[in-house]
Amino acid sequence: MSDTFYPVPECLIEVGSTFEGWCPVRNVPVFCLLVPLLAPRGHTFHLDLGSTEKVPATDSCIRVELECTCGREQEMSMLCFLHTSAKQLKRQCPSLLHSLCTNSYLDAEKTARCFRELIKNAWKCMHVSEFTMEIDTVKSRRSCRLHVRDLNKRIFYVEFVFGVQQDDTDIFLSSHEIVFRHTPSTAWPQSCVVAEKKFFQYIANHAQGGNFYLRYLQLCAYLMAGLKFTIYDLKTVIMHLLTTIPLERWHGKDFLLRMDDILNYLHCCVEEKRLDHFIIGNDMMPEEIILLQEFRASPPLNMFQHILNSGVARRKLSLLNMCCRNASGFLTNCNVHSPDSTLLKKSSRDPVLTLALPLLAELWPNKCRAAA
Repeated sequence: MSDTFYPVPECLIEVGSTFEGWCPVRNVPVFCLLVPLLAPRGHTFHLDLGSTEKVPATDSCIRVELECTCGREQEMSMLCFLHTSAKQLKRQCPSLLHSLCTNSYLDAEKTARCFRELIKNAWKCMHVSEFTMEIDTVKSRRSCRLHVRDLNKRIFYVEFVFGVQQDDTDIFLSSHEIVFRHTPSTAWPQSCVVAEKKFFQYIANHAQGGNFYLRYLQLCAYLMAGLKFTIYDLKTVIMHLLTTIPLERWHGKDFLLRMDDILNYLHCCVEEKRLDHFIIGNDMMPEEIILLQEFRASPPLNMFQHILNSGVARRKLSLLNMCCRNASGFLTNCNVHSPDSTLLKKSSRDPVLTLALPLLAELWPNKCRAAA
């Protein structure tokens, strides 16, 4: 890429549920990597947040401009795009404006296609025999998603998404898709994935006795599979509770109470048709997470805006009640005073109970060891 004028990738940032430690058990693991991009030499990026004051901005764009490099051609190994004749410019690769932009704005789909080709060519040069790789072009319009299979036929995905950091904060303009609506190819919505990653790092640094809260995320994701709640809804609920319930109360001995808290919190959110975004307008955000001032000052964003219709809310409540009934047998059998050893033995065959076993081991170590 040294001879091209493509965006310059920086060190990858691990984001998403797999790297956070709670990939839903039913899901094929997706290792999501955010690729921060810098403007190539002779170019500058200008972040355009759109005409609305909505936070996070969903129609933000990355405007690309050429800058004069006269007098620095030898140092930068390039001809100035602004002050060199078209005939001479044919001797070097086209500018970013003419390769990956649409109407002077960086195009997320063109960027993803470019990196897919680069990765495909790099994979061929590596001669990797332990894995086979295919590029998923159906689900990766704005990202680069690799379908990887090892010699034991285990499957996982590696997904590269692209972003441009906003100032020196933990907010990026990202190539992620916008949920519930079409995302134009030149749109780069504001993303909080790095801020959320840093929040979990903060919790891990302050939690004692292990990251039990990650098991709650996995277990809830499993119990609610197939319902009309997104993984991000569940993650948001638990992030809110992690800032309101002391971390020492998330260990195995409080398992039933915390599960009850999670389900009750989600139930109340559906009844009130409101689930506040965790990052935006949250005055309990740790100072270690660097946010734009408008993110801290903005009123909380309602993530359940789409269920304000009473019929949608009723259906969600019905599905949530169904989930609670399905989980009630499991929670009842995990009685603190009289644990069911049959249930614990069954855990080796049941994915849900397998997830809960580390939580229960702190309460009943002898029975859990026998069940293992």
